[in-house]
Amino acid sequence: MNSRFRYAVAGMALVSAVALTAGCGRGEHASSDFKIAVVTRNFTNPYWAALRDGAKAEGARLGVDVAVQAGQSETDADGENAQISTLAAQGYDCFAVVPVNGTNVITPLVPVARKNIPILNLDTQIDAEASKQAGVEYASFIGSDNLAAGRIAAEKMLETLGGTGKVVVLQGIAGEQNGINRDKGFSDAVAGKLEIVQRTPADYEQDKGLTVTEAILKAHPDITGIFAANDTMGLGAAQAIKNAGRTGQIKVISVDGIQAALDAVKAGTLYGTVTQYPYAEGELAVQACLAEHQGKDIPARVVAPIAFIGKDNVEQQIAAFPKPITAFDNPLAGLVHK
Repeated sequence: MNSRFRYAVAGMALVSAVALTAGCGRGEHASSDFKIAVVTRNFTNPYWAALRDGAKAEGARLGVDVAVQAGQSETDADGENAQISTLAAQGYDCFAVVPVNGTNVITPLVPVARKNIPILNLDTQIDAEASKQAGVEYASFIGSDNLAAGRIAAEKMLETLGGTGKVVVLQGIAGEQNGINRDKGFSDAVAGKLEIVQRTPADYEQDKGLTVTEAILKAHPDITGIFAANDTMGLGAAQAIKNAGRTGQIKVISVDGIQAALDAVKAGTLYGTVTQYPYAEGELAVQACLAEHQGKDIPARVVAPIAFIGKDNVEQQIAAFPKPITAFDNPLAGLVHK
């Protein structure tokens, strides 16, 4: 593999800036004419907004045209598919897509695949078998290790609860793989130590996280911890706990690392968040598209960074936001050239 680099800690720019080179690799036109389409679930969730911002910023840095579109909500598969279909007719040279579920984006990606336009699967894995049957292939999967995110949350929950207690898991969208993996990572790590008294979906939405947790507090008043599969649900849970006058008595750990979650950690209403740096995922998507355009073989799997943010490092992360404060190996840096 070509040279690798360590992602700089807070405030440092990505190394290996890419100057634009005409007529290179697979592309016949200059990189300045290269167009990348990114489609995600929605921009209401700050997580996906951060991915958008990372992709747009990296496109501007590299002089590449990047369009980012989305549906209207976490579950708006039809809206997301419509955006893909629209972009597919507009001459984009590379697609990077976050699905709502394992299969929703496959059909609108068929015309893209038939034109041999590279497709990146971002953040949430698309069903491999269903894609194969439809003739859709992906140049790479770029996303965090969600099993590890759940496991890290479990380790921190065990630590703060002293290795014992009753907890609840707030799940995301039914059937969505990231939430399933986070739940599994957490559950496997606490098995035989913490008792999970309830698992319930809240669709990655803050209002649902609030109402679901209100019901949970009535059904299980003796819980001491809640693991939420994303920050927006975690913030809803934290608000329900605050409304019940139990802040500090029930520890809430969530996943994503959005700004509001960092503020809640600093305020003490959220115990911690496993940040997944979607801004970096957006940057990596643009780098992967450009590397592929320049004729390089990009890795089939690019692992984005994660880190636990608690009271001890939240101010550092707020200062660096949305950049990572943890170092990670970026296998794409050595593939793009000046």
